[in-house]
Amino acid sequence: MAEHHLPGDPPVALTLRRSARARRISLRISSLDGRVTLTLPKSLPERAALAFAEEKADWIRGHLQKHPEAVQAEFGALLPIDGQDRVVERAKGRRIQLEAGRIAVPGDRPARPLQRYLKELARNRLAEASDFYAARLGKGYSRLTLRDTRSRWGSCTADGALMYSWRLILAPPAVLRYVAAHEVAHLAEMNHSQAFWDTVERIHGRWQAPRAWLRENGASLHRYRFGE
Repeated sequence: MAEHHLPGDPPVALTLRRSARARRISLRISSLDGRVTLTLPKSLPERAALAFAEEKADWIRGHLQKHPEAVQAEFGALLPIDGQDRVVERAKGRRIQLEAGRIAVPGDRPARPLQRYLKELARNRLAEASDFYAARLGKGYSRLTLRDTRSRWGSCTADGALMYSWRLILAPPAVLRYVAAHEVAHLAEMNHSQAFWDTVERIHGRWQAPRAWLRENGASLHRYRFGE
């Protein structure tokens, strides 16, 4: 894939992707992070795809206005860790320090260390929540993994493997716990039947509010960039 920019103020990043199956240029804007991707046939010159994007410039910019701007994980940025905004600051010591209203990171480039720290924090919180709800359910899970998924916040396989998006650490704790309860409930009900939702309510309690929060705000958790 190649990276280009649509001219303007500000310029818009464009990702060009070639596909052997493509017969014409297609344009896609991610509903999660606003990433603009142009897919084009292998034989089509890149300049043709860029000209196509310029023709659609007004539509692209209008669509992007509906998405929050990307936030780079750098000093001075605000990150919603545990759903609370924290300013990324430079640490005086050698360890990351998470405090009320701030997170201090050592070194000159905070993005990668910060991402590692958040993934570990997410693993700890999700493991604790999964253990809690699994004990209430009376069923165990086989393993727990973290990914940076864009289509789902969690999953549960038939052999009891739980997967979560590590970005749940950026959501309020009640939302993270709801997702853990949701996936653990699948250990008993591998569907979304009424029996499944009854199980979620039995081990977690009322789930409607955190589920609504994810629907309304979940996409914004993908706006935070850690050097990808």
